[in-house]
Amino acid sequence: MLLEEQRFIAEDLERLEQGIADRVDEEPKQIRDRLNRDHEVLQLLDQIQRQSEEMLSLYRDVNGLRSKEILQIGSGDPFEEFHKQVNEIKEHHARYPNEQAENSETRYRPRKRGDGEPVPYVVDAMFSGEEAFGRYFDLHTCHESYINLPNVKRLAYLQYLQIFDNFAPGYGGVKKSEKLTDQYFKYVGELSDYLESFMRRTRPLENVDRVLSSFDAEFDAAWDKDQVEGWQNESQAVDNNGVAKTLSSPDAVWCDACEKEFKNENVYKGHLSGRKHLKTAEALAKRQESAGEGTVGDSMLRLKERAIAEREHRVKRLASAMSTEREDTRVNVERRQGMTERERQQELENLLNLSEQPMQHYDMDDAEDDDGEEKIHNPLKLPLAWDGKPIPFWLYRLHGLGVEFPCEICGNFVYMGRRAFEKHFNEARHIYGLKRLGISDTHLFRDITGINEALKLWDKRARDKKRTKVDEGSIVQMEDAEGNVMPEKVYYDLQKQGLL
Repeated sequence: MLLEEQRFIAEDLERLEQGIADRVDEEPKQIRDRLNRDHEVLQLLDQIQRQSEEMLSLYRDVNGLRSKEILQIGSGDPFEEFHKQVNEIKEHHARYPNEQAENSETRYRPRKRGDGEPVPYVVDAMFSGEEAFGRYFDLHTCHESYINLPNVKRLAYLQYLQIFDNFAPGYGGVKKSEKLTDQYFKYVGELSDYLESFMRRTRPLENVDRVLSSFDAEFDAAWDKDQVEGWQNESQAVDNNGVAKTLSSPDAVWCDACEKEFKNENVYKGHLSGRKHLKTAEALAKRQESAGEGTVGDSMLRLKERAIAEREHRVKRLASAMSTEREDTRVNVERRQGMTERERQQELENLLNLSEQPMQHYDMDDAEDDDGEEKIHNPLKLPLAWDGKPIPFWLYRLHGLGVEFPCEICGNFVYMGRRAFEKHFNEARHIYGLKRLGISDTHLFRDITGINEALKLWDKRARDKKRTKVDEGSIVQMEDAEGNVMPEKVYYDLQKQGLL
């Protein structure tokens, strides 16, 4: 029924649009709630895209099934076709009488904390504790890769945050002759990938692909004009006499091996006999020889330079686009350096508590009840320990009590934690759900949470029992007049044939 499928998709698109409107209508105050709202909207937009593509494929009707169905409805008796489809629906429900219907009205509605069920957060698994839900960078891995590069200054993390996008030599960068290594290429790629991932996670509703395309177009134009800083083509930047075209003065001389400028010819000639220059020139000659000879070797080397320069340019532009987060990261690192480990852990818990519920205002006089006992403040709704107080948050995370395990047989009830999930198979709720499906032998259906899976297993078990069932006619024994003993079925067959 393609027409019914089209109607369902059109209705689902309207519900998706209403779900987005419900989420955009309210502006959350906390960054965690705001990011979670944006990612939920992004998921709904992706769902709209997929449903729209499915709708277009049905309208195109490449295989002609939709036109055939319309012709079948229009040419014959419409009531006959209507009753035929109604009978198919009745047969389906007769075959699966206990199948639960999903309420499509509540599928895309935003879940709120007042509903009595825990509200899942999409962004909880996207950010590390150092990132604080997209407020700060977490460049510790990139910093370790940077300090492991050969011939670089071992900068502290705070210093690295200030110069990680400055690739010029002398500012924490690497010389051009040392950038053509696989280790440096991998480091710049990791830095670029992290910044791109951070932008996508913190700005889910922006068109990040279009921003990156503009960065690439800007780099391509600068590369074609040979204006990429630090990556000018040496064959174009130096004339036949060895004098650079863009040097500080007409008398200055440029040394290709040392990548250094000299004021005049005499100083340059004195530099040529130095031990450092000879060693660097020998290394440069070996690299050129290993890279290849002639035009092919130069072109391959230039392609590698382009790939590294493109990644460096993307890092610069991404860092510039997220300058606010970068400055906040630097300030946060300076602040946390003066804190103890206990204070850092307390700050993280306060951040989670603040994001979980809005601030509640109450009087200090009401902090104790009528019996003089202190009221328990449990905004995260953590389980209580033996002393009546909430368990520590780290223990809550250690035992995975925040992980949801839904069970369709129990009416889509969600169990928090693996232990509660394993335990519920022997509880009355799950056993009652199996009996509602017509399943009496419940001990064989452990670890099965889907209704369809349980019904398939029960049907298979019934077929196996029927196949192995012994015919009762072969159990009852009969005796003829001569005293011959035989099964009841054989006895009656011989009696009908008149052989007894």
